[in-house]
Amino acid sequence: MSRVLFVVLSLSLFLAACEDPAANKFKAQTSAPSTSPGSNTTITAAAVSLPVTPENSKIEFVGSKVTGKHDGGFKSFSGSIDLIGDKAETSRVSVSIDMKSVFTDTDQLTGHLQTGDFFEVEKHPKSTFVSTKIEPDTTKGANSYTVTGDLEMRGVKKSISFPATIVITPTDVTVNSEFAINRKDFGIVYAGKADDLIRNDVVVKLDLKALRQK
Repeated sequence: MSRVLFVVLSLSLFLAACEDPAANKFKAQTSAPSTSPGSNTTITAAAVSLPVTPENSKIEFVGSKVTGKHDGGFKSFSGSIDLIGDKAETSRVSVSIDMKSVFTDTDQLTGHLQTGDFFEVEKHPKSTFVSTKIEPDTTKGANSYTVTGDLEMRGVKKSISFPATIVITPTDVTVNSEFAINRKDFGIVYAGKADDLIRNDVVVKLDLKALRQK
């Protein structure tokens, strides 16, 4: 009986380790980057630019392979939420990430991510995102939006769209989202070990908060 229980527990742990964290996340589709300004890419003098900093925000990710997953993120980035008329759909979100500031739950992996197998940070030290369109998603209720914008990473620039919750208050503006992107769309094609292949989809977690000046 104890042997059977051991086998069942071992199998359960193995299956948990193999679970794909991106399986139930929205998968962002990529397309050619924008060639002309959208409704909210041209920011006028009426815009209020609110800074996005690591002190109030987080940019994190979850990558996985056959045997498990790794959590990570970036310690250094800057950006802004350019707010117009207190409306998300007329405003713009922009972020620039210092790719050398990447961190993970494993020092060895952190170092590997900086090499040519992944981010190639010496050649491509920055990744950027600039929204080109923010549209209300009425099917999901208040504060739900679809954000479209140009993401440039590892020298590859693509347009992506993803769902986000955007809340505008008298004190701050927050943008929260979780979605998956295919790393191969941005030239990250390293497969991993033959017996422990890396999954293509990576979960991106955005928790941005921009404070209004008092």
